[in-house]
Amino acid sequence: MTEGMTTQINRAVLVGLSARCLGEEENATEATMEELEDLLETAGGTCAGLVLQSREAPDPRTFVGEGKVQEIRELVEGSGADLVIFDNSLSPSQQRVLSEELKVAVLDRSALILDIFAQRARTREGRLQVELAQYQYLLPRLTGMWGHLVRQTASGGKSPIGTRGPGETQLETDRRHIRRKISKLKEELEEVRRVRGVQRERRIKNEVPVVAIVGYTNAGKSTLLNRLTGADIPANNRLFDTLDTTTRTLEISDTCTVLISDTVGFISKLPHHLVEAFKATLEELSYADLLLHVIDASNPLWRDQAEVVEKLIAQLGADQTPCIDVFNKSDRYTGELMPHGENIVFLSAKTGRGVDDLLRKIGDRLDTGAHRVVLHLPYDQGGLLEALYQEAKVEQVEYAETIQVTAVLTPVLLGRMRAYIVEGWTPPKEPWED
Repeated sequence: MTEGMTTQINRAVLVGLSARCLGEEENATEATMEELEDLLETAGGTCAGLVLQSREAPDPRTFVGEGKVQEIRELVEGSGADLVIFDNSLSPSQQRVLSEELKVAVLDRSALILDIFAQRARTREGRLQVELAQYQYLLPRLTGMWGHLVRQTASGGKSPIGTRGPGETQLETDRRHIRRKISKLKEELEEVRRVRGVQRERRIKNEVPVVAIVGYTNAGKSTLLNRLTGADIPANNRLFDTLDTTTRTLEISDTCTVLISDTVGFISKLPHHLVEAFKATLEELSYADLLLHVIDASNPLWRDQAEVVEKLIAQLGADQTPCIDVFNKSDRYTGELMPHGENIVFLSAKTGRGVDDLLRKIGDRLDTGAHRVVLHLPYDQGGLLEALYQEAKVEQVEYAETIQVTAVLTPVLLGRMRAYIVEGWTPPKEPWED
């Protein structure tokens, strides 16, 4: 697996290709190259040069063509770079040929993102997800590295000297080893999901609403979570700074408490196997009662970034979940007209301006109709107190002539406990009682 790039590189040349035959997601643009440079800095490297090429179609062997390879080689030698990173995806054979011709290591965007993920993951779950993604990335490349042997023997050709027999045996051994690792990691992640499922059922039983913060990487999600809950989450100006879901309790009002989670930032051209590997974390989105889609209002490309997030939310099956668009860094918004609507909030998580408006909107969406009430329970009904501890928010218990309980009850519990409520809630009248 890849090691932290901070110990391997100092300078990298960034390369991108735009071709008519490539889809929008596959092409490199000035914006994606700028983002690639940010990714490089996040990984601990610095940019030594940038090459953005346009051509009709990628070269099958070198991706960019022999002439451009020569230009990149000269740039590498002149700048003292020890790495070349492509914004586009490279095939295993292209990666190998380019490494040989450029005399330095060659990565593509997926490999760079994986390296950052490997550096950033902290919890056991996060590390499992990264390791799974790395093996899924490696498996087809392993096949590609040995592909020429398979083709030769399949067509009746004679294997080159030094590659007969054991070479292919080793390939099959490596394949089996990696597939076993992938299978084991998937089992471990399924166990993580099972535990999460138990926790989720407990939350649903307790009727605790769940809010998930989502958004493009570096939009300010962790800063917003810190502002809302006082949580001490590192909030740095680095891409992918949060890789593990962090959940905190947020008091919206006296009778409304929610669980709020920060999630990994989304990014354009996110490798498919990364989305799959991170579903154990991101599947929380489909169980959330409300999404806060944090958008960097100071970024001129915020519309494109928001579209990337919305597509991934749909891919994860959470497109029907209610959502509030939170335009963060609004003090640096440069557009002429601010978007507006019932489900839009402009704020600055850094200064706190506009946060009260967001809390009000969350409360409006998630107000469950709970009430703080006082109950008098007979001593022979002590089992009801146990039920309250399990299903309600019990704030105070006093033992007098009866068991006097102050608690926040959901509408379901209000109906069940109505006979014992003495303060804080009056049962609605039935139509015939008027």
